Amino acid sequence: MDDTPRYDRRAASRVLAGLTEPGLFTTPIAIPSVRGIEYTCAALRPEPNSHLTYSQRLYLQNFMRPCQPHQVTSATHRIAWTDSDGIPNTGHFRADGLGPLIPIAMRETVLLLWHALAANSALAQRVEGLGPREHAVLDGTTTDHDPIEIMRVGIEAAGRALAQHALLARQTHYRSAAEFARGMHDSGIFAAVATRWYWELQASTYRRGMIPVTLSAQPDGTVRYTADTVATLRAMKDATIEDAHTVMRRATRVEGLSVAAAIAKYHDDLDLISRQYALLPPNTRPACLAAMPHNLGGGHYSLLPVVVDQFVAIFTQLVERIRITEVSADLDERTADAPATAEDQIFYVPDMSCQHCVRTITGVLETMGVTVLEIDLPSKRVVAEFRSPRNRARAFESIRDGGYNPVAEKPAHAALDSSRSQPTETAV
Repeated sequence: MDDTPRYDRRAASRVLAGLTEPGLFTTPIAIPSVRGIEYTCAALRPEPNSHLTYSQRLYLQNFMRPCQPHQVTSATHRIAWTDSDGIPNTGHFRADGLGPLIPIAMRETVLLLWHALAANSALAQRVEGLGPREHAVLDGTTTDHDPIEIMRVGIEAAGRALAQHALLARQTHYRSAAEFARGMHDSGIFAAVATRWYWELQASTYRRGMIPVTLSAQPDGTVRYTADTVATLRAMKDATIEDAHTVMRRATRVEGLSVAAAIAKYHDDLDLISRQYALLPPNTRPACLAAMPHNLGGGHYSLLPVVVDQFVAIFTQLVERIRITEVSADLDERTADAPATAEDQIFYVPDMSCQHCVRTITGVLETMGVTVLEIDLPSKRVVAEFRSPRNRARAFESIRDGGYNPVAEKPAHAALDSSRSQPTETAV
């Protein structure tokens, strides 16, 4: 059998469909009783005469052409909390929207579905039964090669889509978190994200608390993307694909490298614009693997509706049982400017998953005059020379503005496994 990795999106999609069509969530999911979660909250600091932060503006300029600032909605606040699995999280909300409940309940919904996925022994057996040909397709097409990890990433992406679009709640008629989730479902917004966005755009803009979308309310109570939004999303996707193709053309035609050698040499360049796009045939746009339809078992099957239906059903039940409480994150003014201790020099970034993350965090700290002594990617450990607890707190704020989630204490093992806590930006 051919076990050479090969890039084939439709074949990879069919492998996932064949695994999940017999049943993805096979047993009822128990909804926990009332759960209390504490969070801290901080207002985002936009640049002068702008509604965007420095990090948002840079990302817009560098990676979202031809999108313009007026097409982007920014969060007004960032929150931090520890979820029920003990993993630190960061999210965003708008003061004129539905508040911090949606990102917190979204994360709890993701965890419940992840646990249900792990408990599906029949699915695990089907994954074990995959042959070399199926694994070769997944290895050549996706970043997260393991099928279970790909499904976890898809569940996380559905949650991100819900929480990110909640920044636009004021453009809708929906007035509660559950009503908003059902409205997004009935309006087909999850499918719109899967087919019109590209992966890195969702991951990176979500982490920065921004969304390049405008919603239009419809007479039937649903919402749709405006024509301007659809055109801009298409243009951004096309520009991203062209960037990837430009890198590959230079490497293969000018430098004479093989495709494998080109990807190896320009891995960091392609990490931002997705290696998968560099392998697309000319004049094609990538389709989300979960959104592709297949004929299986004599009928039509698509993975995306299965995930979305279950996600919204669980979220609408769970969100009614979560009680959130804001707690203070203020520094003790008596010690805020005291010299930093040796313990103050060490912190962890659970969602640091690649060398691009390492460079970004290093750049943020060095821009603030903080010397980085060591960054260990496998353990997510960072050692830096902070001048004081206040300097450290401000550095943490700047790192969070870049979309990362620094924590003072070493997280649980699950949080340190990047494939288990946050999906990679270029996955599927």
